Amino acid sequence: MIPFSILDLSPIAEGSDAAQSFRNTLDLARHGEGLGYRRFWLAEHHGLPGIASAATAVLIGHVAAGTSTIRVGAGGIMLPNHSPLVIAEQFGTLESLFPGRIDLGLGRAPGSDQVTARALRRNLISSADEFPQDVVDLMDYFSVTSKQPVRAIPGAGLNIPLWILGSSLYGAQLAAALGLPYAFASHFAPAQMMQAIALYRSSFKPSAQLAQPYVMLGFNVFAADTDEEAQFRATSMQQAFVNLRSGRPTRLPPPLEDYLQRIGPQERALLDQVLSCAAIGAPETVAHQLQSFIARTGADELMITSQIFDHAARLRSYQITAEVRTRLDSGGGVG
Repeated sequence: MIPFSILDLSPIAEGSDAAQSFRNTLDLARHGEGLGYRRFWLAEHHGLPGIASAATAVLIGHVAAGTSTIRVGAGGIMLPNHSPLVIAEQFGTLESLFPGRIDLGLGRAPGSDQVTARALRRNLISSADEFPQDVVDLMDYFSVTSKQPVRAIPGAGLNIPLWILGSSLYGAQLAAALGLPYAFASHFAPAQMMQAIALYRSSFKPSAQLAQPYVMLGFNVFAADTDEEAQFRATSMQQAFVNLRSGRPTRLPPPLEDYLQRIGPQERALLDQVLSCAAIGAPETVAHQLQSFIARTGADELMITSQIFDHAARLRSYQITAEVRTRLDSGGGVG
């Protein structure tokens, strides 16, 4: 069975605050480490009331300091928001503090609206257009023989795996051209997933970092002891996603009974698309859905995300998912 990893946005639940979100994030990372998850990634977003992981590198340091073996990284850093030198120094610092445990995923989107992006003091248009060159510059900052006029200290000469993140064919093309591993955001934008995977694998050029293509796919899991409870827990993410796409982002709301029956056909179609890459249910149901998704995509790794309002229920979801993976790995299959 392929490795499973964890994607966390450090969600701020309704009635809670960022401080509690950070405590929950560290608790989840420790929980995931004990359950055998390979990585724990945090995503950069800005100006959203329900996401606390804005200062992503700072939070990665907090998580890495509170764990001991799990790889910790960014899924991802939105490079148009930053100069490559700053990111090289930040992640050079993290790698120096936690050697052999840091990953750096890079995205082209600003991770926010354009007003927020401008407030980050980067030129939104030119930075997005310059993304490929920014990635190349960042790779050079980490090399021993950097051609940059300024050295990244710390950073130069450190072995920090770079990943390209994407939700379209653009990222697949760039990852393939640079010979980098590719993480597709199928957990929220699955429309071009199969096309992107095929393009990346067919166009891949080996590099010093990677000899063969490597695909990680985002996947939503809402696991509970019964199908009914899992479907109930999933409504928090469903509400948050509809609210976000409707232009009214909120904190992660508590679950609602019969939420899907309360919304219109447009909202339901939106959720049907995003949840096409999801497993919702009891262990047996989740096992079937995970096995089917892996067989369909040939994924090399899954990045599991689980936006559940109740922290204990979220921990339980990741525990069930890890147990399912172990059972599938041992050849137990599904009934």
